[in-house]
Formats: sequence, structure tokens, C-alpha cells
Amino acid sequence: MSEEESGSGPENSEGVPDKKSSPSPYSTMLTILGAGVAAAITILAIGFVVDNDKDDGGDALAEATVPVELSEFAIDGNLTVPIGAELDVQNIGSQVHNLVVESGPRTEDLAAGESALLGLSDLDQGDYVVYCDIAGHRDAGMEADLVVDANAEISADDPHAGANPDWAQLDKDMIDSFAPFVDALETGEPATEGIGGQSMEPVKDPDGFLRYDITAEIGEWEVEPGKFVEAWMYNGQVPGPTIRAEIGDKVRIRFINKLPMGTDMHLHGIDKPNEFDGVAPLTQDLVESGDSFDYDFTAVETAVAMYHPHAHGYLAIPNGLWGALIIGDDALIPRGRTISGVEIPADLEPAMEGVMTLNDSGTIGLSLNGKSFPATEGYVFEQGDWATFHYYNEGLQIHPMHLHQFPQLVYARDGIPLDQPYFADTINVAPGERYSVLFQTDKPGAWVWHCHILNHAEREEGMFGMVTAVVVQ
Repeated sequence: MSEEESGSGPENSEGVPDKKSSPSPYSTMLTILGAGVAAAITILAIGFVVDNDKDDGGDALAEATVPVELSEFAIDGNLTVPIGAELDVQNIGSQVHNLVVESGPRTEDLAAGESALLGLSDLDQGDYVVYCDIAGHRDAGMEADLVVDANAEISADDPHAGANPDWAQLDKDMIDSFAPFVDALETGEPATEGIGGQSMEPVKDPDGFLRYDITAEIGEWEVEPGKFVEAWMYNGQVPGPTIRAEIGDKVRIRFINKLPMGTDMHLHGIDKPNEFDGVAPLTQDLVESGDSFDYDFTAVETAVAMYHPHAHGYLAIPNGLWGALIIGDDALIPRGRTISGVEIPADLEPAMEGVMTLNDSGTIGLSLNGKSFPATEGYVFEQGDWATFHYYNEGLQIHPMHLHQFPQLVYARDGIPLDQPYFADTINVAPGERYSVLFQTDKPGAWVWHCHILNHAEREEGMFGMVTAVVVQ
């Protein structure tokens, strides 16, 4: 806040207004006279504006301030405004929000209770999109249309007036949101085009290396039914192919760059020579568009790792450019141990070894394995089956992952086996982390599996985002 805004004078080194000198009576008189002159000028100016308003409302409208309220998770207000207006943006919610005009001005991030003015003087007449760009908030409903119109009139009405929801419609939307997911479970046909994270078979090179060819490119990806986005993909899928190897394997990942800029590939969580860490320009040069680079290493230890770019990662990873890299993970399972009174069979063979990648930003948005519910994959088991899953967080937020009914045994973190595995029904997975969990499907039924940040799983139109289900037959 400036001195003029705070109403205080210069401050000393301790942040206290400097009071070493007091104004003289003469200077005080000048101040009073000056204030009187300023007030007279202000009255004249107001009169001029009022007179102008009688003749032509344009100037008055150009100075209009329009109230807009941000909450979980909506943007409320009269968003048809005159040219030159400004928005009085108030965060009435409990979380941090902001307001962004697409390809235009934006507010700073506003904590609960804070407000800011957003000037629109640089916007021509036309239609615009405004949204909150805090990760996940736009997907959860914080997007609206802004109309700049020279003939718009400002309403002083409460932005919430008449905003009571149609409860019956909300119920219908919630039930309807499940239909494509249930159909996919019954028919076995995915609700959208494209499946990410598919296991990849290598080619054996003459020198004994198992070679996995991975191509980075930008293309179209269907995140939820009918919603196609521009995604950054490895081998045309989000997540990229799952690379699996065993201890002792000589692994070669041939990275082929078809992106419009140079990049690299970081092998996150893998023991490898420094020259293959994938951090340009420290360990290698950028792989320019159209070029390729081989990342070679020998698998010397178990790993639940990942591959993704380091250069321009802030742009590429949220938009889909990541994949799982797993070495000898079966050895991590704590077979034959008794944990919290539960005996893990010594001969346990999982019915499924899955990967669940979490995202919350970029073009992909709130998703599991590159898909938003109802396009997420459902998992079908027989009663009594055991399953292992590796959570990967490639997003920008922590996600507490909750599996209904079945306690999850956390037995490894970032591919490192835990000396003391533990059971939990909700597991916080931070960006960059991997958690390996084991559970037994001992009760029949359809059991929901979701992020427990509720707006990451529901919106007004029903379930979406980071939701799937385990079905036990």
C-alpha cells in the first residue's frame, strides 16, 4: 500500500511513522486552504459529470464499477459491462481465487475476504472469457462469459439475487453424470477415444539393450465425453506408455522430439549415469525439434519412477507429457508379513498391478490417467482379489486419495520399500510423489475411489474429474 493510500507519512526503520518534526501553524493553514480549493474543484467536477450524464451517458458508464464475487466454485455478477468499465472483484469464498480475462488483464491472487479492481479499459467491444486460474478451479466451474458493450447498463442488484439453484435439476444432473461410466463398465467400451499409460514392449538392440522408442508431440486428446483438448503426448497418449523392466536389464529410451521447441527427458527416480539425467543444459544439450537422444542405463535396483521433460516442464507436464517407468516392483510387496493384524499371503499374486496418475492443471485438468470422470477407467475384480497400484502425482496440488471400504496398505514411497508399512483409507500424494499401495477386494459391490478435495470430484453438473470406482463381483 502506498503512503497516499495508507494516509501515513514516511516511516522510520522500525516501520513507525516519523514524528520527529511537527507542522507549523503556517503550513497547517496552507493545508486547510489547499483542502478547501481541492473540494471546490471536486464539486465542480462532479457537477460537470452530472451535466454530461444528462446529455450523454457514455462518460458516466465508462467510469462504472461492476461488482463481481468469487466463491467455491463460481463467478457471480453482471458480466455485461460498458466499454472502459472496471470490475470490483471480491473473494467471498474460503480459498484463494483470482480473476483472469483470457488473453487480457488479471487480478493478483486474492485470499478469502480480499478484493481488487480489474480495469477493462484495454478491451474493445466484444465477447471474452473470464476464469480463475488457480489449479483445478476453472474445471470446477469458475469460468464465465464477459460481454463488453457500449450500450450496456450497470445494475446495482445483488449478484446473487435470484440465484437459488434448481434442486431437482441438480439431482438429475448428478444421476445422469454416472451414465457413461456405468455404460463403459457394462459394455467394456471406453467412454472416450484414447487410452493412456499402456504397457510398452521393447525392441532388443544388437548390443543387448532393451529399446523403448518414445515420441513427444502435440495432438488432440479426449479428456471427457465430447471434450477434446490440445495435449502434449508421448506416443499419442496421456499418460505416455508405461515402461517396465527388471533388475539387470540394460534399458535404452530413445527419445524423439516432434514438439515445436527443444526439450529433454528427465528420468525421475532412476539410478543412472549423470549424462542421462535429462536436464539441459547441465547434463546434455537440448534435443532440438526433429532430433532424438538415447538415454541408456542398467537397472540396478527396484524403482517406481517416471519420465517427463525438465526443460519447459512447467508447460509440458500439466498438458500431459509424463509417463511411468517401473523396475522390479513386484519385489516391493511385503509378502508373508502381518501388518496391523492383517496377514499378507506369502504366495500373493496380484490380480492387477495398476498405475494411477493424478493431474489437476493444464489442458488435461482434474483427471486420473489423463481422463476426467465419467471417462475414467473403472476396475473390476472378483471377491477376494488382491491389487497393487502406484499413485503418481504429476499435478500442482496435493491430492488425498480415498478408496471406499478397502483400507490401502502403503508399502513403498517413491519406489523405496517402507520398513513399517501402514494401512490408510486416505493417502495424501504431493506433486512428484509416488505411493505404492496394496488392497484386498473382500466385499462385493461398486465402491467409489476419488480425490477427497470435493471440488476435484463434483461440480454443479454432477461427478467429474478425479473419480473412478472399484467393482467387486
